[in-house]
Formats: sequence, structure tokens, C-alpha cells
Amino acid sequence: MTDSNTAQPEGPHPNRHAATLEFAHVAKTYPGTDEPAIHDLSFTVEAGEICVLVGPSGCGKTTAMRMVNRMIELSAGDILLDGESVQGRNTAALRRDIGYAIQQVGLFPHLDVAGNIATVPKLLGWSKDRIAARVTELLELVGLDPDEMRSRYPSQLSGGQRQRIGVARALAADPPLMLMDEPFGAIDPISRERLQNEFLRLQGEIRKTIVFVTHDIDEAIKLGDRIAVLQKGGVLAQYATPAELLMAPESDFVADFVGADRALKRLALQRVRDVDLWTTPWVRAGEPVAAARSRVSQTDLKLPLLVDDQDRPLRWLTDADLRGETVPSASGARPPHCVEADDILRDALSDLLQHGVQYAPVTDAGGRVTGILSLELITDFLGHQVPGHIIEAPSASDRVDSSP
Repeated sequence: MTDSNTAQPEGPHPNRHAATLEFAHVAKTYPGTDEPAIHDLSFTVEAGEICVLVGPSGCGKTTAMRMVNRMIELSAGDILLDGESVQGRNTAALRRDIGYAIQQVGLFPHLDVAGNIATVPKLLGWSKDRIAARVTELLELVGLDPDEMRSRYPSQLSGGQRQRIGVARALAADPPLMLMDEPFGAIDPISRERLQNEFLRLQGEIRKTIVFVTHDIDEAIKLGDRIAVLQKGGVLAQYATPAELLMAPESDFVADFVGADRALKRLALQRVRDVDLWTTPWVRAGEPVAAARSRVSQTDLKLPLLVDDQDRPLRWLTDADLRGETVPSASGARPPHCVEADDILRDALSDLLQHGVQYAPVTDAGGRVTGILSLELITDFLGHQVPGHIIEAPSASDRVDSSP
């Protein structure tokens, strides 16, 4: 095996979009220690997927990630990037081919935003025009105004802005693989949630292969296509999709780490539209009451819902409303609390409990009713998800949290 830490020209990676990553019996033992930090670690990350490494402190998740770009050298086994061993590659060239974002961001304080993002493209010898165009493209991609941000310095940015610039810098040379070491760990909860959502939106566009380290199982479930749960000594306790992890933990350690509220965590994997919603009779002002009453027996919820001409909910109707000849209008009535079809079930459940209602109309992007969500329906939905019958969860980039 030959290697040099001196930067040398190297041709572009054969697949810049995304690369497969394989850990093949990887081990790491530090000098002077008897116990390995990583023990016989094997798993594969498919191209374009987010793999989250999660586990308690000292389980070796950061060590495993840093072996990918050889910031830490392997003691045994191998790591393959698109089938090619990372150990056979020039170290500097390998690291230029892998995006890297960390919790502390690590922006150069003496460089402005454009200069920070351009770090790797400059090392690769890109032209000034190409670099300037890439900086503009990436700032737009991470949701920042290029004209406003490119000349600012790190000290002039908020924590969330610095983190976005860190991600943009990691993406600058269009790497096939990105490593992210607790990138949102130092951000306040509200900004962290927004950055997570922005990250998933971004991944939906760029479809990179990403190895993401976190100690937060909720973050892992939200962001990961697959999750590697590590325990002390770098032992792989389970490698699975979020749904599989929640439905069928393979050991007491995994079950305890995921938490006793696994059923509630499953609600973060599904949207309201994924549930077979209840039906209710929809009626319009002015139509015969007899016709409205005749439809009540044919629906799940025996409570008529007044809608307008575009099927948007106006109010629930009472028995008193159905004593006349025709259905009355919604004049002066309070509209029902609604949930959106694109809401994740966790947020929809929270809405129902917060407003003290057992059910609510579900509306699409145009505000039209698509069905009824109820507490009973959510309970039934969870009760029918038993081990051995795991629902097909959407990919991480399709699970963007709907919270503001």
C-alpha cells in the first residue's frame, strides 16, 4: 500500500453524485489499550442514502466516521468507497473527495463566506468564474441570499447561518460522500429543528451518500434512511431502517436505547395521508336535510360536516341544524380545527390533544377535506403495527417535519 499526505492532482471521482460505502470487518485499537474502540464493524450504505451512527458516549461512532476519510487509521479490515479501498488512495485527495461538516463548523475566521466555501475548489484549481458561480449556487441551495451573505465573515453570522455555510463548504466540490459529525448539536432546539428540515429538503435535491453521527435517537429516526446503533467497544448492535428499529429491536440494549416510547416515535415516520382516514357526511348549505341525514349511516363518523362549494370545511352540524327543511349556512359559526394531510402523525396527534378534540377534518394543500383523523384511528394505526408486519416508511428526505 502506498500513500502520501502531500496533495497531488487526481482525476475526478467516477461518480460525483453519490457513492456506496462499505465497512468490511473494520477494527480500531489505540496503542496502549487492550479493548478495541471499534470491533469487527461491517455494514453497507447504499448510494444516495443517509446512514446515521448513533449510540451512547464512548461507543466509537465518531471514530468509525473519521476512519472513512482516514483522519483515524484502521487497525484491521477495510472501508470501500464505490468498491475502492480508502487505504490505497492519496490521503489529501481522498479528503477532497469527501465533504466534512462538524458541530463546531470550523469556518476560517479570516475568510469571508465566499472564501470559506471556495476552500476546496481553490485547492482543486478551479477558475475564479467557476468558483464564483458555485458559491452563488450553494448559498441559494442552503437557503441564504448570495448577495447578502457572500462578503460576511463568520463572526457576523448566527449559529444557524454558520452551520449552513459549513454544509455549503462541505458540498463545494460536489463530493460523492459527506461525513457529518453532530452538525446540529450546538444549535438551540428551534433552530436545530429548522436545520434538520432544511437538511432533509437539501438531501431531496442533491441525493448524496451521507454518514451522520448523533447521540440523539430522535434525530437519528427523523434523518436516517438506515441507522447503525453502536454499543460500547464499537460493536454493531443493529443496522436497520427507522421503522425496523422501532418495530423490532434485536436486543434489550437497542430497545432500551430507542426508548420505551417507541410507539410514539413511530408517529414521526408517517404522515396523516398514510392513514386510512375516516369518512363523514359532507353537506352544503341549502341542500335538503333529508338528503344529508340519509348519508349519515354510510360513513364512519356520524357527524355531518358543512363544506363550501370547493369542499373546504366550514363547521360541524348539530341535530338542531338538521331539524328544518334545508341545511343552514355557516354564518357566524366557528370553523372546526383541521390538520393537514402532509402533517406527520406525531404533530397531528399533538394538535388533537392541544385543542381537546377527538377528531378533526384533514385538508389537502388547497384546503379541501380529504377525510377525518381521530385519536381512535391513530391508536388503531399503532396497534396494528406489530413486529413481523413492518410498514413501509418513506425515505428520510420525504420525512421533512411539517413544524414551522
